[in-house]
Amino acid sequence: MRTVVFDLDGTLADTSGDLIAAANACFRGMGVGDLLDPVRDAGVALRGGRAMLSLGMERLGRAGDRAEIDRQYPVLLEAYRSAINVHTVLYPGAMTAVEELSAEGYRVAVCTNKPEALARLLLQRLGVLGAFQALTGADTLAVRKPDPEHLRETVRRAGGVPARCLLVGDSDTDRETARAAGVPSVLVTFGPNGDAVAALTPEAMIAHFDELPDVVARLIG
Repeated sequence: MRTVVFDLDGTLADTSGDLIAAANACFRGMGVGDLLDPVRDAGVALRGGRAMLSLGMERLGRAGDRAEIDRQYPVLLEAYRSAINVHTVLYPGAMTAVEELSAEGYRVAVCTNKPEALARLLLQRLGVLGAFQALTGADTLAVRKPDPEHLRETVRRAGGVPARCLLVGDSDTDRETARAAGVPSVLVTFGPNGDAVAALTPEAMIAHFDELPDVVARLIG
């Protein structure tokens, strides 16, 4: 069974605004105010909570303060959970492409480095969780992207065959995951990291989800 696997943050949805808000809640709690900008720092937000905390600590002149980052990380997760879809939006055409692929007989799944419970909550709040046959997060398995087993197990849980899949993503992590698994990657160019995508030499790039079904058919039949 052919399977199309999607990354979540920066691929299916622009989650950067809510992620930045959660990180800034941590910094306000530390008494230093908002350190991250929702526009300028959107690309960092999509690399996860610790990346945002690290950037903020760097701006405070405390780049090596791992202990403070470790203290703030659960605070960030709780702040994010409590306001997970205030600013988040699905990218245009995302779910139309998912529905079209499903109608064509592909299995569709989500493989994200966001904690699984938060990923499920977000997709549920967005009203699209039921569109996917499987979802795995950073803590679902003993490994996570770019380890290829994260992708392969996602495909298995969706009822697919790992050798007949591709990964749709937005980052070097997604590109390296697909490369390690020996399958194609399709990277989107409409997210905050879009300018850097071409240098990653994926098998395909798309500027809008309208392009995805034809690209999938070309790459995995």
